[in-house]
Amino acid sequence: MENTAKPVALVTGATGGMGYEIVRDLSRSHQVIAVGRDAQKLAALAADFGAITWQQDITDYAKLQTKVAALKSLDVLVNGAAIGLGYSVDNASAEHWEKYFSVNVIGHGMITSAALPLLRKSQGTIIFIGSGASTKPSPGSALYTATKHALKGLADTLRIDESAHSIRVVTVAPGPTDTKMLRESFKPEDYHPDQYIQPATIARVVRFVVDAPADTQLTDIAVRPRQEITR
Repeated sequence: MENTAKPVALVTGATGGMGYEIVRDLSRSHQVIAVGRDAQKLAALAADFGAITWQQDITDYAKLQTKVAALKSLDVLVNGAAIGLGYSVDNASAEHWEKYFSVNVIGHGMITSAALPLLRKSQGTIIFIGSGASTKPSPGSALYTATKHALKGLADTLRIDESAHSIRVVTVAPGPTDTKMLRESFKPEDYHPDQYIQPATIARVVRFVVDAPADTQLTDIAVRPRQEITR
């Protein structure tokens, strides 16, 4: 990495449906560091797209912060890791609440904190992969919805706090997207993938954000299915 002429992008949740496609797309122009838990998918990202891979959980805060602090440069941070199985207030334990916030909010806050010195130097871009749930929640998803509201609040405040350093802070909020997370929330017979956004489409939106002209930032991007879905 020390000798690369490419800008550097770090992507969490890289072995998920959206994360994998984001790594694939960004690798065309960036040296990508892919952070995820699935060893097989990480190996494919390294072999196919030249990604540098870190296999670990985003909740291992200290280890991740140490790795980020050791980087020589960083231009783009994509906070994409998330969990989202359905829990409502009446069936969620304290452990569920803690796990959801540790993955969907705290992990992103901690890795972002470690990345800020490098991103200030590069006047880089931070992208939070939010969710349509922050504005259009679905029944039975109180924990996931709460974390995505919190993540948007984190991004909005960070944008103000880092404006003096010219860091761009963006929330990309996909609606229902054809990923393993979404499939697991349906009975197989009720799932129709052609109704949902494709993960590669989200990667194209991330690319649009990264390539925005230097004089602007795209603060909030909602990505919705062509035909709205009600559940």
